[in-house]
Amino acid sequence: MTQNEVPLRIVLADDEPLMLAGLAAILNAQPDIEVLGTAPNGQQAVELVARTQPDVVCLDIEMPVMSGIQATREILSAHETQVVMLTTFRREDYLMDSLKAGASGFLLKTATPEQLAESIRTVASGEALLAPEMTRSLIRRSMEEDQSSGPGRPTQASPDQSVGRDSTVEPLSQRERDVLAQAALGLSNSEIGERLFIGAETVKTHMSRVLAKLQLRNRVQAVAYAHRHGIVADSPD
Repeated sequence: MTQNEVPLRIVLADDEPLMLAGLAAILNAQPDIEVLGTAPNGQQAVELVARTQPDVVCLDIEMPVMSGIQATREILSAHETQVVMLTTFRREDYLMDSLKAGASGFLLKTATPEQLAESIRTVASGEALLAPEMTRSLIRRSMEEDQSSGPGRPTQASPDQSVGRDSTVEPLSQRERDVLAQAALGLSNSEIGERLFIGAETVKTHMSRVLAKLQLRNRVQAVAYAHRHGIVADSPD
């Protein structure tokens, strides 16, 4: 970080004092991240966010007084910030409830300090992230919800169906479909840009249009959507 760059402002909430102190120490050790404050439960996290207006809020899910999921709903209903859920539990219901509440990231506490810091940067840049261990769960749950929603809903496309022939993404331009297909591989904006020979900011613009046209909340939902409909590019070398 240069002298003119402003560090990312973070709020942390966890009901385990040692975990909270450890997270704060890890993130404060990063030159481009500043922890504004910590909270032992969701209610105090909501109050702390209102006072400090951070760029990113990291919330544990299981906390007394108010859960991280409920705190996410209250925070995002009143503030422009990004939320990352941090949890020990690989539970699909926690994952889906977090995404429905508006969280942009879902990370397990088994992540390394480097992965945690990079996750904060990713979410702060406007992208979404999902612990790799939970990706398959998200795709499976999304497919089950589509199949149980009755006739008239999009069904999963066959694996060999081309992006261009998928009627469920008809509103998308060819370039938007290309970007979505690459995002489904878990690539970052810069990596997608390198593969498609366009700039990272252009990729970000295309992804924003994809979310708007498909009425999706964030990039994680877009990835699940892409897998449901067979919109996946060849894996990078």
